[in-house]
Amino acid sequence: MSHYNVNAGVPKTLIQHLIRWVISAGEFGEKVGEVLQSVLDTEITPELIPTGEEELQSSEAKVGPFALQDFSLFQVLRYGFRPSKIAFLAWHAWNDAERGNWPPGFPKSERPSYSLAEIRHWLQIFVQRFYSFSQFKRSALPNGPKVSHGGALSPRGDWRAPSDMSARIWLDQIDREVPKG
Repeated sequence: MSHYNVNAGVPKTLIQHLIRWVISAGEFGEKVGEVLQSVLDTEITPELIPTGEEELQSSEAKVGPFALQDFSLFQVLRYGFRPSKIAFLAWHAWNDAERGNWPPGFPKSERPSYSLAEIRHWLQIFVQRFYSFSQFKRSALPNGPKVSHGGALSPRGDWRAPSDMSARIWLDQIDREVPKG
């Protein structure tokens, strides 16, 4: 186990945004910008899962779009919202890629939109993984900085939850209150 968690509280979408910002600022030169762009263009894959030689794994294919996952995580950690409210907010934030403001340098081709059915599907997976599957891992996190006002998952800070909790109450709430699309 690591002795310090340098990325504590830094979601993948924020890291991607910061890399885009560093590239656009040009402070490290063109060659470094090219390397950083290749990092952005590389598929994020699951850790410690063996694959076949030709098989490419995709974390997003398994857990859902990082934009929706990080959005849900922020709404839970910062505000403690129930799943139906997160689905409502996610639909208003993501149903039309042409609406709203995007971060500078965010490629137009990568600006997604999601239907209510997609939001519901990925929210169920988020809830199942966040509440039932991953808490035991967070209970043993090494120390790290809190860098976002959106909350942190350290058991010594913002997020305190039992390692053996169930997602059933949140999944039931989705079934009852979030339309299937």
